[in-house]
Amino acid sequence: MKEQQIISAEVENLGYTLVDIEREGRGLLRVTIENADYEQLITVEDCEKVSHQLSYTLPVENIPYERLEVSSPGLDRPIKSATDYVRFAGLEVDLKLSVAVSGRKNFRGVLQGLLSGAMDSPDAKFGLLFEASDGAKSQLEFSLAEVDKTRLVPVIDFKGRKS
Repeated sequence: MKEQQIISAEVENLGYTLVDIEREGRGLLRVTIENADYEQLITVEDCEKVSHQLSYTLPVENIPYERLEVSSPGLDRPIKSATDYVRFAGLEVDLKLSVAVSGRKNFRGVLQGLLSGAMDSPDAKFGLLFEASDGAKSQLEFSLAEVDKTRLVPVIDFKGRKS
């Protein structure tokens, strides 16, 4: 996909990582970025920097858009790539499958990372540990092709960190 390659290259040249590209109604192009150093949060200035660069690059590359929005992935960050599924292993996610498994498409559980196969292979299997309707722990095996969408479950601490 030419559009994704161009935007990804521009974002990476500025020192960030592309998380997602979405097209919405009325010409909105939404670009989600994060710092290459995952521990560092995205600031408004980071978004402005990327937006400024893309507003010059996109017309030159004939990528159509009417409005451009650059943002951080937020607390409920989307999980898109095989690398993400491995990186966020051990964290709780909401996972929606394209096709139901045992009459169920939506799961909430803990990502288990890569279970089998090579990470860049379409046959790679990832795992999710979840609680079944009977209360028992179950494991779901899935490939990226079977996933409709996955997002981190936000963890919010209103009390702050204790030393």
